[in-house]
Amino acid sequence: MSRALPGPPGIRVLLVEDDPGDVFLVQELLAEVDPTVSVLVAESVEAALGQLPVADCVLLDLNLPGTSGLDGLRQILQSDPAAAVCVLTGLDDEYLGIAAVGVGAQDYLVKNKADGAVLIRAIRYAVERRRAEASMVRLREEQLVAAESVRLERGLLPSPLLDGSTVSSRQFYRSGRTRAVIGGDFFDAVRGPSGTVHAMIGDVSGHGPDEAALGALLRVSWRALVLAGVDEPQVLPKLQEVLVSERHDRTLFTTVCTVTIDPVPGGGAHLQIRSAGHPPPVSLRPGPMSLQATVGVPLGVLADTTWVSTGADLAPGWALLMFTDGLIEGRGRRPDELLWQEGLIDVLGEDRDIPPADLPGRLVEHVERINGGPLADDVAILMLSDAR
Repeated sequence: MSRALPGPPGIRVLLVEDDPGDVFLVQELLAEVDPTVSVLVAESVEAALGQLPVADCVLLDLNLPGTSGLDGLRQILQSDPAAAVCVLTGLDDEYLGIAAVGVGAQDYLVKNKADGAVLIRAIRYAVERRRAEASMVRLREEQLVAAESVRLERGLLPSPLLDGSTVSSRQFYRSGRTRAVIGGDFFDAVRGPSGTVHAMIGDVSGHGPDEAALGALLRVSWRALVLAGVDEPQVLPKLQEVLVSERHDRTLFTTVCTVTIDPVPGGGAHLQIRSAGHPPPVSLRPGPMSLQATVGVPLGVLADTTWVSTGADLAPGWALLMFTDGLIEGRGRRPDELLWQEGLIDVLGEDRDIPPADLPGRLVEHVERINGGPLADDVAILMLSDAR
């Protein structure tokens, strides 16, 4: 008798068979060609269902009590669609074999025509095909997640619309270590109808695709409000209306910081800041400094509230750093303390000689070194500077 090549050790076969003689024969045939195969036995489909999770392959007799035709095969695949099932029956019926494969069986074997080599080959092929199919499913899922992440990223992290202004921008985004997909951080910058540059950065509480989609919606809504010429004091209240009407959970809130930049003749600019529970920007030139702002409650917390505007004058050659709190919530240099904004100012002072184009990425790398590894939360950075 021909012998099959040794296969992966520890293959577990669930034999669904009520005839003791056939059980003994299958066990002997498999042991002869591969002693590492272990055979579990169930005398009915009902008994087999509880053992499916521990089996690599199922050998199923179609002639079992309580089942007829392909009913047993359908029950097993309904219970575990990923099960590798080979039909092993005394019925030498080509049409039934085709039907069994059509239902989901990996192979159709006739008892008196299947020796040990044929059995072990069918089992191995069935197991490997199921593994390959599972790998393809996982790959497809990863591709769908990646495609969804790209779509969300386009909504959350757009290209600023600053043509015709004297302001340039640089953007940075890095997903936190706990997720592969993009989170709820978002930002934008546009030149309004009057020539004023408007910028914003925000963060939806929570993590997941729903929060990311909500962040994208808020970002698009903010851009629409600005380009429509809505008075600046009314932008955050209108944005809160959008949040309240669209959020899927009443406890969700969003932190946002907005700025308006009006360049002044001879260089420099006048800045207005509004913060809804979000860290205010940092002025980078001539040296890093936290800008003072009145921090109000986040969007979605109180129905009747206002967000106070704080003004600041920027010197010629100014540069601003807007960021989400993922940048400052990692570990700081002192034990048991987070970095916070004060620590960020120290880091920026050490990185003052880094070219502006490289600063956002280098800044995050510096913060991660202090943290001792990747940051837990997403980090979004919007850097605005005087392009004159």
